[in-house]
Amino acid sequence: MKALIAWWDEAGIPLDDPIVRPRPSRASAPAQAARLTPTPQPRPARGEREAASAPAPATAAAARAAGFGQVQSEGPSAQELAAKADTLDALKSQIEAFEGCALKRTARNTVFSRGSRDARVMIVGEAPGKDEDEQGHPFAGQAGQLLDRMLASIGLGPDEVYISNILNWRPTGNRTPTQEEVELCLPFIERHIALKSPDILVLAGGIAAQALLRSPTGILRLRGQWHDYAVKAADGSEAGRTIPALAMYHPSYLLKRSPDKQHAWQDLLQLEQKIA
Repeated sequence: MKALIAWWDEAGIPLDDPIVRPRPSRASAPAQAARLTPTPQPRPARGEREAASAPAPATAAAARAAGFGQVQSEGPSAQELAAKADTLDALKSQIEAFEGCALKRTARNTVFSRGSRDARVMIVGEAPGKDEDEQGHPFAGQAGQLLDRMLASIGLGPDEVYISNILNWRPTGNRTPTQEEVELCLPFIERHIALKSPDILVLAGGIAAQALLRSPTGILRLRGQWHDYAVKAADGSEAGRTIPALAMYHPSYLLKRSPDKQHAWQDLLQLEQKIA
C-alpha cells in the first residue's frame, strides 16, 4: 500500500478531484431558445476512451466523411515491406518508406521506438500524440512520464524496457485511429515484435490489446490477465511460438481516471512477479 500511495503521489495525480459538470444555459424566452444552436460537447481525451468495451469499427467511407486520413493503396503493402526486414533497423527503414497510410503526410516524424533493444519487456501502446510526434519517440508526454513512474515503482528503469506503438504516425488531432488504419499498419508492429522477440509483452490500452490479441473484448475485461500472443512470421502467418502478454490500462486513461490506478497497481504487481 505504501508503494501504491508513493506512486500516486509521484505521478502528481489528485486522488479526490471533484467532478464538475457545466450547467446548461437558459434562454431568456421560448423564442430565443428555439434560435439557439446547441453547444458542441468537448471531445474526450484519448485516455478517457479506454473505458469503452470496444472501439466502434470505422470504415474508409466514414473516415473520409469525418475528414480523417484516407487509406492509400499505392505502392507495396505494409505486409510486403515488413517481410523484407530482418533487423529492427531494416524494419524502421521500411516503415519510413511506406506510403500506404495518409497519417504519414500530416505527421512530423515516424515514431519507431525508445528504450533498450536488449530489454526483456516490450510495451506496445496505441499511437503517437503531439509530444511524441514532435520528439520522434513513443510515450514522450505526460502519459510517458506516468508510465516511467509506474515502471519505476516495480524497479524497471527506462533502459530496462522497450516501447513502441501500434501506429507509427500521429492521427490528426490525437483522435482515435480508425479500425482500417490499425489493420493497415498491423504487419509492422507484428514484425517489430517478432524481431525484438521480448520475453514479456505489455499491451497498453484497448486498441493495442484488441489488435494484437485479435480479440473483440474490451480493455475492461482484457486487463489484469495474461494472454498468449501468437508471434507472426515474416509472411504474416503464425510462427508457432507465443509470448506471454499482459493487457493494462493506457497511462493516458489513468491520468483521467484516478480510481482505476488501483487496478493498474495490481497489474504492475503481476508484471513484477512475472519478471522475477
